[in-house]
Amino acid sequence: MSGLWGDGGAYQTWVEFLRRWAEFEPVDPAALPVISEEQYDGVTIQRLTVHLGKALDQRLRSWADKLGRAMSAAPDEFSYGRELAQARAGLQAVRAMAGHPGLPRKLREAMTDLVDRQLPQAQDQLERFLDDAVRRGDDPRAVERLRRALRDNALTGVVDQGPPPAPSAAAPDPWAYDPAAAPRRRVIPD
Repeated sequence: MSGLWGDGGAYQTWVEFLRRWAEFEPVDPAALPVISEEQYDGVTIQRLTVHLGKALDQRLRSWADKLGRAMSAAPDEFSYGRELAQARAGLQAVRAMAGHPGLPRKLREAMTDLVDRQLPQAQDQLERFLDDAVRRGDDPRAVERLRRALRDNALTGVVDQGPPPAPSAAAPDPWAYDPAAAPRRRVIPD
């Protein structure tokens, strides 16, 4: 039951970190302390689970919003594929937090599984959006090019890469730019 009093110990460090991480504040996940199931009672682990679940949910919702805007703004299949590749990078950061080695093993496994189960649903939703585009009268050949880009850059590919990587503070936000903004001009001197 260490860390229960005083500054809040490892539990409080995790709760504060998760709050900041969910808001995309600069934090270093490598500095998080290890929490073992024996360290705290079941109620405390359950509260930590709620905090972790909320943080993951907030990041996934933000990820989905950014993905939707980026996909809508993609003018062609190349851009569509690029946005999907960036989306996978964002998912890797979420999976890394869900599977953080400082979390108790059971919690890590449950949260990683929870994130991984949402990916096929997101992939299916994108497929349905393309089906709807054809029904709305969009050019079927253009939609098929987008579908090929979607399948070549499947969101579920993140799961196929194996266990989540160790979280890193240095991992950049793959959508650090506004995908809906006008393209920037690049001047290349002779």
